[in-house]
This record gives sequence, C-alpha cells and structure tokens, in this order.
Amino acid sequence: MANPRPVLSRRAVLARAAALPLFSIVTRPADAAEFDLKYATGQDPAHPVNVRAKEAFARIREATSGRVNIRHFPANQLGSDTDLLAQVRNGSVELFNLSSLVLATFVPVSGITSVGFAFKNYDDVWKAMDGDLGNHIRAEIAKRPILTVSKIWDNGFRHITSSTREIKSAADLKGFKVRVPAAPSLTSLFKALEAAPSPINFNEVYTALQTKVVEGQENPLAIISTARLYEVQKSCSLTGHVWDGYWVLANKRIFQRLPEDIQQIISRELDRSANDQRADIAKLSSNLIADLKGKGISFPKVSQDDFREHLARTPFYAEWKAKYGATAWELLEQVSGKLG
Repeated sequence: MANPRPVLSRRAVLARAAALPLFSIVTRPADAAEFDLKYATGQDPAHPVNVRAKEAFARIREATSGRVNIRHFPANQLGSDTDLLAQVRNGSVELFNLSSLVLATFVPVSGITSVGFAFKNYDDVWKAMDGDLGNHIRAEIAKRPILTVSKIWDNGFRHITSSTREIKSAADLKGFKVRVPAAPSLTSLFKALEAAPSPINFNEVYTALQTKVVEGQENPLAIISTARLYEVQKSCSLTGHVWDGYWVLANKRIFQRLPEDIQQIISRELDRSANDQRADIAKLSSNLIADLKGKGISFPKVSQDDFREHLARTPFYAEWKAKYGATAWELLEQVSGKLG
C-alpha cells in the first residue's frame, strides 16, 4: 500500500508560496502590453480622424516597445457621444475623440469655437486654436476629471443639407427642421436664424433624416460623405456657419498615473496625427464637392453676408459673450474681429 501524502498545514502552504519567485505567481504573456487603453470615436472607420488615429496607435506601441496598446472603437461602438463622455469621465474608457460642440455640454467654453460665422478661413482657425484661445479652453477642460492630450483635430466648417427646400439665405431657414448635435451654441444659432433645431445624437442622424423626423442637418463635407448622408438628402448649402474640431480627451486620473515618458509619447504621436488629419480634411474638402455632385447632391449658391447680417440683428452675439465671459470672448475677437 502506498504511503499517504502528507497533509500540509495552512502555515506550511503559505510559507512555500512566499518562497516562490514573484514572477512564478504573477505573470503576463510576453507580448501583452503593460498599459492597455481604449480609444473611442463617433466617426466612421474610413474617416481621416480614425485612419490617422490608428497610425498614431501603431507608432505609440513601437515607441514604447510594446508597453502601450491602444484599442480602437470607432463609429460609436461603445455608445453615443454623450454616453462616451460619461465613460471617459468615470474612466471606463480612457481616451475619447469628441467634438468641441458636444463637449460644450460639460465644459461650456468649448463651444466658443462654434460661434456663428466667427472664423472666415483656416488661417483664423489655427491661429486661434493653436494659440491663446485654444490654451484657454484646454485649461478650462483640465478643471474637470478629464484633460486634452493633443492639439485639436479638424472636424471642418459645417454646412447645411436638406431633403426639402434649398437653403440660399437666412429667410430660407425659417421653420426649417434641422438636426443639430447636443450643443447649446448650435441650437441657439439656428433659433436666432428662425429655424427649428432638434438635438439628436449622431448615431441616430441617418434614420432621423430617412424617416423625415427632420428635413436636414449640418455637418462638414467629410462627415456628409463618410456617413452617406447624401443618400437621404438632396442639396448642400456651403454656409460654413461654424467651424468645429475634435478634442482628444483622456480620463485625468488614469492618464496622469502613466509614466511621464509614456504620457509624452502618446501626446507627441497624437499631435503628429492631428497635423496629418488636418491636411487630410483640407484635401478631402476640396474634392468632395465634385464627388457629392456625382452622387446627386446639388449645391445652391449661398450668400454668407445675408446670414451674418441677419444674425447681427439678433441678441445672439451679446448673449454668448455673456455666457463665455469677457476673457474668452476677447481671445476670440483677437482673431475674428469684432462680432455683433
């Protein structure tokens, strides 16, 4: 008969475990990243904001020798924009690319980038956003449980599309049912222009247009194209009424716990991709008009001066100056010139 195995006391078991090397107890696969982060966006995977982000992720993994792996979740896979803003605030998503317009629901001054007809061209935009106004907004964001980890990316100048009437002047907007993002400044702008704005999350826009819940929407040309909105719209008016950008947001607590060198690598590579993405949008916008015409979209001639003059006759600018504060408004007018 074989000798029975000795019964070890609990103390003996603990003693043997303590004698083992630590790596025998806690291990991870050799190819596993030390820091595994989630990066969410609302845009289609083909949009330059996602294409260039993925390039940054690859460079970050290489530059950190595999210590950092950033997993990509485009097209609102993890929830709507408002859901994702809550997730990056609580840390269940570490990184999130969000429109400055939607961020304004949490950080009001973020919406100042989209004051109606403030920026005439991209020279004005980058002078403001890579300069004092952008720095002011970043500081305000950082007062919350989030922070920005790169320069702002380009969402582009926004234009109005319609399935019913052609929008050529401010008068054509009267009573027009238009989808806007959940952004107070755009709702206010279209109310001042006497339209009927409806805040709808982006992942519901196509259906809202298809079912005629709204007649039209407003977005940059790249979004109109990649989201295939031309399938449910007939015309596009190049109003350029506001410019919008994407802030790459991080959960502050999680990001600041990363080693400093890794923080710097992430920001450096995202900045590089931000520059590439800006160039992509500029090139794409110049080609998209012809492309969208080929898909059946008409481009009626628009009088931007008419929209500006209508807006100046309303309390719009005075109201938003009071909401954003004298400091932010002064920084905006250093680039835009006197508004109102």
